[in-house]
Amino acid sequence: MQNEDKPIKVSKPKKWAAGRPAVTSSLKQILSTAGPVRGTKALLELNQTDGFDCPSCAWPDPDDHRAASEFCENGAKAVASEATAKIVDERFFRTHSIEQLQAESDYWHDQQGRLTSPMVLRASEGATHYEPISWDDAFSLIAEELKSLDHPDEAAFYTSGRASNEAAFMYQLFVRVYGTNNLPDCSNMCHESSGSGLDASIGIGKGTVSLDDLHEADTIIIAGQNPGTNHPRMLASLEKCVENGGKVIGVNPLVEAGLLAFAHPQKISGMMNRATPLASQYLQVKVNGDMALFRGVAKSIFEREEAKPGSVIDSKFITEHTAGAEEYESAVSATSWERILGDSGLTREDIETLTDTVLDKDKKLITCWAMGITQHKNAVDIIREIVNVHLLIGAIGRPGAGLCPVRGHSNVQGDRTMGIFEKLPEWFHLSLEHHFKFKSPRKHGYDVVEAIHAMHQGDLKAFIALGGNFLQAAPDTNYTEEALRKTNLTCHIATKLNRSHLVTGKTGLILPCLGRSDRDTQEKGDQFVTCENSMGIVHSSKGKLTPNSKLMMSEPMIVARMAVATVGDTETIKWLWMVEDYNRIRNHIEGVIPGFDDYNVRVAQPGGFYLPNAPKERIWNTDNKKANFNSPQLSIFRPAEGRLALQTLRSHDQYNTTIYGLDDRYRGIGNNRMIIFLNPEDMKSRGIKPLQELKITSYWTDGQRDATGFKAIPYDMPEGSAAAYFPEANVLVPIDSTADISNTPTSKGIEISIEAI
Repeated sequence: MQNEDKPIKVSKPKKWAAGRPAVTSSLKQILSTAGPVRGTKALLELNQTDGFDCPSCAWPDPDDHRAASEFCENGAKAVASEATAKIVDERFFRTHSIEQLQAESDYWHDQQGRLTSPMVLRASEGATHYEPISWDDAFSLIAEELKSLDHPDEAAFYTSGRASNEAAFMYQLFVRVYGTNNLPDCSNMCHESSGSGLDASIGIGKGTVSLDDLHEADTIIIAGQNPGTNHPRMLASLEKCVENGGKVIGVNPLVEAGLLAFAHPQKISGMMNRATPLASQYLQVKVNGDMALFRGVAKSIFEREEAKPGSVIDSKFITEHTAGAEEYESAVSATSWERILGDSGLTREDIETLTDTVLDKDKKLITCWAMGITQHKNAVDIIREIVNVHLLIGAIGRPGAGLCPVRGHSNVQGDRTMGIFEKLPEWFHLSLEHHFKFKSPRKHGYDVVEAIHAMHQGDLKAFIALGGNFLQAAPDTNYTEEALRKTNLTCHIATKLNRSHLVTGKTGLILPCLGRSDRDTQEKGDQFVTCENSMGIVHSSKGKLTPNSKLMMSEPMIVARMAVATVGDTETIKWLWMVEDYNRIRNHIEGVIPGFDDYNVRVAQPGGFYLPNAPKERIWNTDNKKANFNSPQLSIFRPAEGRLALQTLRSHDQYNTTIYGLDDRYRGIGNNRMIIFLNPEDMKSRGIKPLQELKITSYWTDGQRDATGFKAIPYDMPEGSAAAYFPEANVLVPIDSTADISNTPTSKGIEISIEAI
């Protein structure tokens, strides 16, 4: 465990990612946390066809082969964290009061170990410590609270992307049998904008490419994504694309090592720290300048088509497959180059060079993006602008071309496929009703932001979370904390202690569950679960490690026990019977959700199977059965004069809100997380020196939010920009500052001022 009292270390940012330091970091983490025997066993099973799915990101595994070490540095950290031999048991909670635990850091919480037994905090009775509770009593407590509500809509059921398909399907079924669609999930805070934008444009809220497409692409644009930290295994695919003659384009306000070059740690050259250059062009757009960039590419394409008719735009594709092209051309024509360059922060030469690359060879373009795109007010329009560029050149539905939203958590896409959605489509309701013979509620439920408001206003009285760290992941931390404290019951199904467990309603429950790496044994023997990765592949995950405690339950079993206690069995739903053998759950999934035919047979095959993806076949399941251009006016987030645009981001030693360590190796930061990256000229004009402690103030229509204790770090980024780690900076994200349509918090577009303390 690192010493948090040591002074901050600052060095020059790295120019390449991975290599020998990544291997050293992985081994150090796994050996110090999980131990040599348990840790090595876990790593050798990670992402193997008969092993368990990485609990970290949703990057897909190769279809045709698996390396013996099919994991990255951050995957190793995630496994080390989950496979730790340390435990948080009854003795731990007797020793540590809630007040003491709240005083510790998120890093410290993660280092304490695995939760091993159900615990209850009776805050309304003045309890200062969690106390043990039996499983039977815990489920009775939950059922009593849920049954006592005036209406099922007074309860919300949150889901983390870690939940398996089996757990997620049972969870949403239980919630709808109970009578509500209050199923907020982590997607509401990350890729909801991708789903909203893509569904309207191409008829599906998912990407349209495979790993082979990435290897075959002529051009891959990486916009608003930092794969070196967030999806490190993606770097191998980018390297292969470059080796095959393709080009990678980096689009990011900050210069990130993982976009510059990659030293493959499974190659001799990589272990010798010899890196393959990746980005042939690096475009440091302004914060939220991405829409202007893609509008500029479209404008350049139209101008080149006008100069040489029939040579640039794929007119046949547009005529046969799209709608709205003429309106889009008018919108682009009405957008001046002056506006495009001013909003993007780029030069005309920058955009023309990118257009040259996009149009080179066979126009096999793939655009990848993550939260740097999705967490803006105009996120949906940005994503649809990306789609517009692809539609102009027919770069969807053919090899080496398509759209690639890179999901974060390992099964967040699978959870949505399973029905974790507060606005479930009508066909899904009808399918549930036909298969299970009950009336599925139609009223739309709360998303994350709506649920926080409802708790704050007293309209939500019970909050149950299947995984995750809701308090730290959510925006406006202080407001969210106040909201949670107003509930009657908060219940967290979790593997490890986190800050959400310390902010409870009148009663708080912690229910310890198995993780991905743990052996899951039920009535009919050892079980496996399934997950869906970023490219729509459903595959098995089978834990092999002995659980830390016999009191831990699997997520499907916990959901089943909650359901039995609350709604009971029906003629068609036998909760405990389903979890005796997870094949039975999968048979029900097959009966409800299209694309899961012969589920148990196909998922047992090495590598699993691809779900149907209509746009890959150039079939568009939109209302008009066409791929649709979008034609809004260009928009951008502009802070007031003298203020900065702040974005939150991850360090290299974290995954989502889980903090594995205190270093950010690629950005040159050691032993500290309370930092804010700033442009050197912005620091100079404000008289701020490196490592000077600052007060940050964010601004919204409802007032100001302050955060102190952040140290200034000069970094290569556009003037007017700032960046800080989440969850520490989430206190600055206004609860009502959300993306249009998707309602995703605008964590990448926060108006701030800074002053020295």
